[in-house]
Amino acid sequence: MTSPADLSLVHDAPSDEEHSFDELVANEQRIEPRDWMPDAYRKTLIRQISQHAHSEIIGMQPEGNWITRAPSLKRKAILMAKVQDEAGHGLYLYSAAQTLGTTREEMMRQLIDGKAKYSSIFNYPTPTWADMGAIGWLVDGAAIVNQVPLCRASYGPYARAMVRICKEESFHQRQGFEILLTLMQGTDEQREMAQDAVNRWYWPSLAMFGPPDDQSPNSAQSMKWKIKRFSNDDLRQRFVGMLVPQAEILGITLPDPDLKWNDETQQYDMGEIDWDEFFEVLKGNGPCNAERLERRRTAHEEGAWVREAAAEYARVSSRSARSATGSGMAS
Repeated sequence: MTSPADLSLVHDAPSDEEHSFDELVANEQRIEPRDWMPDAYRKTLIRQISQHAHSEIIGMQPEGNWITRAPSLKRKAILMAKVQDEAGHGLYLYSAAQTLGTTREEMMRQLIDGKAKYSSIFNYPTPTWADMGAIGWLVDGAAIVNQVPLCRASYGPYARAMVRICKEESFHQRQGFEILLTLMQGTDEQREMAQDAVNRWYWPSLAMFGPPDDQSPNSAQSMKWKIKRFSNDDLRQRFVGMLVPQAEILGITLPDPDLKWNDETQQYDMGEIDWDEFFEVLKGNGPCNAERLERRRTAHEEGAWVREAAAEYARVSSRSARSATGSGMAS
């Protein structure tokens, strides 16, 4: 006779589908859209990829308003190319998320209704041209550290989208570094402007990696599924290690008096991030949260006629193609 304990073991035994999924992940193979996957894995990916896409789309705003005010035609052209890249990144990522069963319309509705999150970094203002340099060097630099490991994410469409995105992010980081370098080689006023921008963006860029590992509810499972490869704190350490020598070349002071090399740990000790500020901005209480969402909402509403026209054109074209095919078969 089977005991209740035995029944429990039978009930909890992984199915063939679960076993196949676990084996693919363990063997560093990709999960593809038609493969079986746990519901929690699918939901985690939809949340992460859609938030990533939203961040790219919202992230166009703080830089887009500097295109007409950039100090030269060359700077305008470069910044315009960067903003266009970010739009493309958002589209790649929305497409990757759609392979998981969600829709573009659903994701956009969640964003403009304030139900979906995006990176808190894009809720800060950009009052000077130096902010374009600080965003490129710090924000895009942090993105590279965070996103290069995602090129090996276990979900195929996400990993493949990240390959191209990371190549373009490298251009963005170099562009920001070059802006700051030019300013630091300029007048006292320009150097002060560059330092001020770095002072304002440094700490929010460190917070981009997410809360400390012991306060991050999703990191451990994402690493188990090999969506993420490194913890938040590990990525933050990598980023700071990259910044220190670059800051020396720039002549910029990183605004952390507690930042110093630790011979014992072979990494940098750093000051405490203001996590209260991070969570307040994440909840929608940052300097520009309302402005960013209102602009995205307005753009979505004003672009409705374009989406409707495109859908109607696709419908008519499809009908014409079917008619032509039918006529050809009849003849």
